[in-house]
Amino acid sequence: MQSWIYPIISVLLVSLISFLGVLTLAINTRSLKKILLYLVSFSAGALMGDVFIHLLPEVAAETGFSLQTSMIVLLGIVISFVMEKVINWRHCHLPMEKGHVHSFAYMNLFGDAMHNFIDGLIIGASYLVSVPVGIATTLAIIFHEIPQEIGDFGVLIHGGFSRTKALFYNFSTALTAILGTVLALIIGTRVEAMTTYLIPFAAGSFIYIAGSDLIPELHKETGLRKGILQSIAFMLGIGVMYLLISLE
Repeated sequence: MQSWIYPIISVLLVSLISFLGVLTLAINTRSLKKILLYLVSFSAGALMGDVFIHLLPEVAAETGFSLQTSMIVLLGIVISFVMEKVINWRHCHLPMEKGHVHSFAYMNLFGDAMHNFIDGLIIGASYLVSVPVGIATTLAIIFHEIPQEIGDFGVLIHGGFSRTKALFYNFSTALTAILGTVLALIIGTRVEAMTTYLIPFAAGSFIYIAGSDLIPELHKETGLRKGILQSIAFMLGIGVMYLLISLE
């Protein structure tokens, strides 16, 4: 049971990130957008760093990097792609009506719950490899969740939820990460090969998130100064993942 302490604390911290939506109430939109831009840069670097500095090297050290590993990485990318399509296909553009919650807000909640559940599985599987890998993966997820949860809160408000309900439902979907972590720890203690599949799957998911969702957002800003600062934030994200090697 002691081996559960780190992963459970980690997933609770990730779940609490959902309350960061309240920042949108205290910071004006223009300032928030500037902050999020560099958080997204840092997050993209951290996710890529975790993939290529921690996750894939661990898999290669344990089982070697085979064609099976590559296929599982690709599976993580494909499933992330399909999940994003499912979330977006019901997005509606109808005018907002007072007291009416649009379908895309519910779809966002469903997609967020599934995403958080997978994050929980990934956190649990990472700790089954080692505590340092678990910590690195948790940090990468937290850096990604900060801008995402703020964005999700905005989507729920735009979709017709009140601020109180938006925070409540956003936190409720975040709790599915705990279920994912518990499931990974229970199964992982019985099936050691689970990490052989989940870790490269996590790598694929992180590559997709960074390459498809985060980095394209950064290219929307074309100013030289912003580009330099984004590059610095991106490299800092990678640097943090590299520094965590010292914990191993």
